[in-house]
Amino acid sequence: MKLRSKDLISAADLEKREVKAILEEAEHMLGTVRKGRQLKMLKGKILATLFFEPSTRTRLSFESAMTRLGGSVIGFSGTEGTSVRKGETLQDTVRNVENYADGIAMRHPLEGSARLAAQSVKIPVINGGDGANQHPTQALLDLFTIKQEKDLRNTRVALCGDLKYGRTVHSLMYLLPMFGTEISIVSPEVLGMPEHIMDEVEGRYGTRPEKQASLKEAVKWADVLYVTRIQRERFPDPNEYERVAGSYVVDSRLLSGAKKDMVILHPLPRVDEIKPEVDSTPYAKYFDQTFYGVVVRMALLNMLMGGGRHG
Repeated sequence: MKLRSKDLISAADLEKREVKAILEEAEHMLGTVRKGRQLKMLKGKILATLFFEPSTRTRLSFESAMTRLGGSVIGFSGTEGTSVRKGETLQDTVRNVENYADGIAMRHPLEGSARLAAQSVKIPVINGGDGANQHPTQALLDLFTIKQEKDLRNTRVALCGDLKYGRTVHSLMYLLPMFGTEISIVSPEVLGMPEHIMDEVEGRYGTRPEKQASLKEAVKWADVLYVTRIQRERFPDPNEYERVAGSYVVDSRLLSGAKKDMVILHPLPRVDEIKPEVDSTPYAKYFDQTFYGVVVRMALLNMLMGGGRHG
């Protein structure tokens, strides 16, 4: 199955049947990767990874995914050494890259940049994060991780931390209700989920996340605790950041009130919101997320760049 659009820009653009198809394809890819098989579905194709903003997991997992599918990768990480430093526009950058590649995976600090890029070229564009707006591939791999651990239809997910600037939770808000997943939110007041997202999700699905009074209460309630970093780089006022930094910390003491089978997810990188002592507990699944990111992105690349079925 191919997606309705040639691009993946926002989780809000996806229909449930498309999300299910992506998860099913990722499940096929998971079995293949675990067997150590090299695929050739995208042999001869080139992916351009254009990362105008720092990235470790997203960029490398896209590159790993493309390589595992038999394709090649070109691109840049950071604008140093590119014509962006000379004043080249985003439209001109991607129009030139279109001559070198069959698809683009892009991260950019400005909201709406991925959609602008997609409108400028004919090849597929995948949004690897546009400012504080959306990060649909992260949300899909988060959904895939939850599905590996839980039944999506009977799961409670608590979203914790920076919900204002956290693009991963913005994307998740559009995907989780598709499957009847319950959502609650806990954050500093100034970092709450944007009301326009809350309103749109309620309009689509007739459900609105419950606001938790504290992280302690959220941990008791949740089957999945999704923790996000408070993002210093998104704050226009450094003093505002200092007032909320370290607001929520997950440690062994906090987890004493959790369900035995609760899982903790985090899009990473983390700063101090999850203590290293949590890494060795059964709750910690955030490093599994990074592995699942490869197979989910393999599925997307295959669906968007014209690959075939694998054996």
